[in-house]
Amino acid sequence: MLHMNRTWFCCFFLLALGLACGSAAAGTIRGQVRVPSGGGDVSTAPNPYPGRASSMGKRPVSVRGSVLDAVVYVEAIAPSVDSTISDAGGAPAMEQKDQAFGPRVLAVPVGATVAFPNRDPIFHSVFSVSPVKRFDLGKYGRGKSKSVKFTKAGVVNVYCDIHSDMAGFILVVPNHAFVQPDADGRFALPVLPPGTYTVIAWHPDLKSVRRTVQIPESGDATVDLSF
Repeated sequence: MLHMNRTWFCCFFLLALGLACGSAAAGTIRGQVRVPSGGGDVSTAPNPYPGRASSMGKRPVSVRGSVLDAVVYVEAIAPSVDSTISDAGGAPAMEQKDQAFGPRVLAVPVGATVAFPNRDPIFHSVFSVSPVKRFDLGKYGRGKSKSVKFTKAGVVNVYCDIHSDMAGFILVVPNHAFVQPDADGRFALPVLPPGTYTVIAWHPDLKSVRRTVQIPESGDATVDLSF
């Protein structure tokens, strides 16, 4: 009799353990971002300082509205979940190359430090007057790099004090659940526990889009986001 009780106890324990493991199921939010037709074309623009040392002739400039400039992120997740999501892509950087900021849009989580390396054979002077983060890195030449830490969520507009046509955007998001879509607009957010989430699609040239998305107990959630 004692042996049977122990057997039933073991069976009950294993069943409870299995249910507990099942509760740790997770899924992802995936889908496609769509922008108005005509966005993302590439044209050339003249240097605003012809004949000067800062002149590099004509260079490619991305037209407003590219799907690659979009950022998809989750508005809020539990800190315990956020801590399990690893940083993607290594140390973030916004470089100065061909007299432009690359990438034009950089998404980073709160607390990230961004490097600003100069890849051009001319001087640049990176700065921002955005309330989220004000900074002025001063003038520095090719092969040099300076860094800034971003401790508050929001949009930071980045400029060059020497070249007035240079402009970039850093979107500081509240957690690590974010992604930028590929050239076809497809995206997949990091794996998250089942539950209801607010997903935001942001773009520097277009009005943001918000959607409520439910990740089921089993499987992924799909959502298409159109600007």
